[in-house]
Amino acid sequence: MTSRSRSIPRLSGVTDWLRSPGSQIAVVTDPRQRRAIGIEIAIVLLLTFGLSALSSLLSLIESQLRAGGIAGQRVALNESVSTIGVIDALSQLLSAVHLFAIAALAVYLLWRSEIPLSLLGIRRLRTRSEVPAGLTLAALIGLPGLGLYVAARALNINAQVVPSDLTDTWWRLPVLLVSAVANAAAEELLVVCWLITRLRQLDWRENRSLVAAAILRGGYHLYQGFGGGLGNVVMGLVYGRYFQRTARIWPLVIGHATIDCVAFIGYALLKPHLGWLG
Repeated sequence: MTSRSRSIPRLSGVTDWLRSPGSQIAVVTDPRQRRAIGIEIAIVLLLTFGLSALSSLLSLIESQLRAGGIAGQRVALNESVSTIGVIDALSQLLSAVHLFAIAALAVYLLWRSEIPLSLLGIRRLRTRSEVPAGLTLAALIGLPGLGLYVAARALNINAQVVPSDLTDTWWRLPVLLVSAVANAAAEELLVVCWLITRLRQLDWRENRSLVAAAILRGGYHLYQGFGGGLGNVVMGLVYGRYFQRTARIWPLVIGHATIDCVAFIGYALLKPHLGWLG
C-alpha cells in the first residue's frame, strides 16, 4: 500500500491537544487502494446506516403525505415483535447482536488495514477519565436534545417518539439496557471511528469528513421527523469533533449509551407521568 503521512502543523501558542491525532493516519495515495477504500465505504454503508438513512428518508416522505403529516405519526424505538414472551425477548436480543456485529465489523476492518487501534482510542477503558467525559457528553447532548424534541413537537415537525413500547415483563429493563449499549457501540464505532478514519485515508479535510458523518447520523434518524434529524446532526458534529481532537472513542460510546439508557429505561418506568412529551 502506498501512503504518506500528514505532517502535524506547528501551532505556536496552541496546546498539544488541539493537534488532531488524525494527522498520524497515513493518507493512501495508491489509486487501487483508494478505490478499494471507496468501495468498502459504499458496501458497508449500504449494508448498515447508509441504507437506514435512505429508508428513513422514504419513511419521512410517506409520513408527510399521510393525513396529519409527520406530527400525526407515532414511532416506537423499542417495540414488541411477538405476543410470545420468549420469542419477543430473543428477537430483541438478536437485534442487539446485529448492532454489536456492526461495531465489530468497523473495528475489524480498521485492524485488518493495519491501523494501530490505539490511535483511534480503541484500547482498555480509562475509567477515571473516560467515564466522566462520557457522562459530560451525555449531558451536553441529552438535555438540549430533549428541549429540541419538545420544540419540534410543538412546531408539528416531529413524530411522537416512544422510547419503549415493550410489554411489561421481567426481561424488559435488561433488554433495554443491552439495546442502549448496542446502539451506542454500533453508531459511534462505525459512523464516527471507522468512517472518519477512512475519509482521512482518502485525504478528506477534517471539517468535510465531520459534516459527512454528522449528516449520515441525522439521515438515519429522519424517520422521527425533522427535529430528530437535526438533533442528531448536531450530536454528530459534537461527537465527531471530540473524536477528531482527542482520538478517544469510549467517551462517545458511554455518552450515547447513557442518553439511550435514560430515555429507554426512564420512559419504561415513568411512562404514566410523561404525557407532556407527546
